[in-house]
Amino acid sequence: MAIAETTMKTFEGFLDLARNRYSAQSFKKDPVEDEKLGAVLDAARLAPTAANRQPFRLIVIHTAGKEDELRRIYSKSFFREAPVLICACTVPSEAWTRSDGKNYSDVDVAIAIDHLTLAAASLGLGTHWVAAFDIGAAREALGIPDNAEPVAFTPLGYPADRPQEKRRKEVSELVRYEHW
Repeated sequence: MAIAETTMKTFEGFLDLARNRYSAQSFKKDPVEDEKLGAVLDAARLAPTAANRQPFRLIVIHTAGKEDELRRIYSKSFFREAPVLICACTVPSEAWTRSDGKNYSDVDVAIAIDHLTLAAASLGLGTHWVAAFDIGAAREALGIPDNAEPVAFTPLGYPADRPQEKRRKEVSELVRYEHW
């Protein structure tokens, strides 16, 4: 059965979005409109999570005037260049746990941030997943409680750079059918 033309156009649009999203290395100081910020936060909220527990919290930080504090969390300049910074935290005690003890809070927050970054790209905004930050400085600066864990940050703003060429493995290197 052939895929309907309108469905194929929607799919191609999604593939274009996935292909064109990139990790911005530089941001303009232009403010992010409240409507766009709300839309990307809503996209994160709509992300699927294990057992629909939504064991994550997003902290929205307006970066103006906080550059020194943010430099302690992560030193690269793009981190504090964007007008908005989002910290994604898990609350492991709220997450679904598989029968072998695997807690899905990290998976759930990753899916939420992926939804957020794709939504941002669709609105012309740039993001950059940051995981190599000082967790102690993040906890202190943002008042993150002990029961939550900061997992990732992303600056959010209008990119001031252009994407560099992406290298991705071929599907045949990543996919196996039926057996490893």
